[in-house]
Amino acid sequence: MNVDTAICRILKAEGIDWIAAFPHQSIIDVAAKEGIKPVIVRQERAGVNMADALSRVTNGRTIGVFTMQYGPGAENAFSGVAQAYADNVPILLLPGGNPQDRVGVHPSFDSLDHYKGITKWASYIMSADRTVDVMRSAFSNLRNGRPGPVLVEIPVDVATHEVKNFNYTPVKQTRSEADPQDVSDIVGAIEASSNPVITAGQGIMYSDASSELIELAELTGIPVVTTLAGKSGFPENHPLSLGCAARTATGMSAHFLNETDMMIGIGTSFTKSIFGSPVPDKAGIIQITNHSEDLHKDYSINYGAVGDAKLVIKQIIQELRNRNVKPRQGTAEQIEEQRKQWMKKWEPKLSSNEIPISPYRVFREIEKTVDVSNTIVTHDSGYPRDQLVPFWKPVEQHGYIGWGKSTQLGYGLGLAIGAKLAKPEKTVINFMGDAAFGMAGLDIETATRNKIGITTIVLHNGVMTGYAANYMPVAADTYGSNQLEGDYATVAKGLGAHGERIEKIEDISAGMERALAANKNGQPALLEIMTKEEPEVSKYW
Repeated sequence: MNVDTAICRILKAEGIDWIAAFPHQSIIDVAAKEGIKPVIVRQERAGVNMADALSRVTNGRTIGVFTMQYGPGAENAFSGVAQAYADNVPILLLPGGNPQDRVGVHPSFDSLDHYKGITKWASYIMSADRTVDVMRSAFSNLRNGRPGPVLVEIPVDVATHEVKNFNYTPVKQTRSEADPQDVSDIVGAIEASSNPVITAGQGIMYSDASSELIELAELTGIPVVTTLAGKSGFPENHPLSLGCAARTATGMSAHFLNETDMMIGIGTSFTKSIFGSPVPDKAGIIQITNHSEDLHKDYSINYGAVGDAKLVIKQIIQELRNRNVKPRQGTAEQIEEQRKQWMKKWEPKLSSNEIPISPYRVFREIEKTVDVSNTIVTHDSGYPRDQLVPFWKPVEQHGYIGWGKSTQLGYGLGLAIGAKLAKPEKTVINFMGDAAFGMAGLDIETATRNKIGITTIVLHNGVMTGYAANYMPVAADTYGSNQLEGDYATVAKGLGAHGERIEKIEDISAGMERALAANKNGQPALLEIMTKEEPEVSKYW
């Protein structure tokens, strides 16, 4: 077998049955021969986004793969990989490579060199006999330690060379507990604290630790807030849930974070970011992470433990039981009181009868129409994210795909397509604005062609929300530089999707029902809902 065939057989052995792709890349046809479906996208970034979603919603158990042409294909994919790197998502990139006699010759684009800054690990197959070793190292890096993109460049001439000795065993994930003394110190600090709060990051999901986190919260009576990437790692209908604290946040999370004297970070890097909540100056910090470089990175921590989130939570639970620690009383009641105060302010927007429609009312109507427990929702960058995050309440892992340490417009559509491929039994919805549709909308045809039944909701207000007031007032006033327009439902129909424009509140639920019916038949749907520019968001920092 040649190198391409060997790689595809390794992908099969690792449980991969589809790859996102854009030609020309020789491995695409070989994958098809080996029983791996190539899903051809309209532009490379969307393919990366699809691979990203597969890895996220399977907790990295199945790795998303994207393959592309050397040169322009690898150049076009760059931004999607940068986002996955920022959000620590394990995806495998298989770009073609320049013929070996052209490597390093200007103006050739060599992926190995250029991608090193946005990948966890990168290599290339310099000879056929190294194929198995390189791919084994790639999957080891994908499955162990801090997640992140991995790249294997395949020079076009090497791809056809024969692999003489093929013997591959799938890579297993290796996990470890924390030092028992660190666990003991952490439990002692929890006992001594007055108002602890658990901050749960996406490490909870990659270690599949949601049930253990629930047990820990109930055993101690400690409330749980999630990061943006960690949203859905703890069910938001749980009495001890504070919701998500990101660029925008729930009122409960803001109140408890302001009052806390000990933040217990599990599966989070505590990275300072405008898309995360700050750590209060008065609060001590406990950090549990699978990557030692996260410790003390942006904050001086008081107690740390390095290990898999699921295993370390189990250690903490056992130590708490050994000490006969009792749950704190009254926490759920305090959360409910804060929730009521917060919702008193926001209920008028969620139930608004304004025309054009408030985006908050859109969220309320969609939530009432779908089965949230069987739905995956994601946002796009900007106000759709900031408005949706506090108010959508996922109850299952990955019921919400939160992303955004790098915030690229148009990212959500590819995520939705990849999530539906990974979880075909789920309803999958992505919310986007005018600008995001312009960046990514043509990949609705990718969903049509592959019978991937997702629903896109475009919050059409005709502007880039807040830009006239905050970023370019002169340009907006003089040249209308903040204005964006289009008949998105008609465009969607032209791409083979079910498309509707909705202008009345009473039509939202019925429109969503029709979209769901189309989805069941493998047809994507787009609801273009005419909304008002809404600059107000639930923001506390």
